[in-house]
Amino acid sequence: MPRTISSDAIARQIVRSGTSPSANYRAALLAKSDKDFLNKLKMVEEELDETLNWLEIIMETEIVKPERLQALHTECHELLKIIVSSIVTMRNKVNP
Repeated sequence: MPRTISSDAIARQIVRSGTSPSANYRAALLAKSDKDFLNKLKMVEEELDETLNWLEIIMETEIVKPERLQALHTECHELLKIIVSSIVTMRNKVNP
């Protein structure tokens, strides 16, 4: 990322949102109940979606060449789909 005020702000945001899902997922694995697990998975979903947003902003504004971020974007999107699928499954279990 270039060293500009906007790039630095985005970089800080993406570091925060990009590292949070793993910690929240780990917390979900220690959930005390199915509802607690579901709530923690929702936090993972929100952080992955935020990361996806920042990656898309970086790509669309060409702060970094989009092709350099495409693999990260794809991986983040795939993780988001997995988490959303898990949330749907858990919702069906919690609210039959």
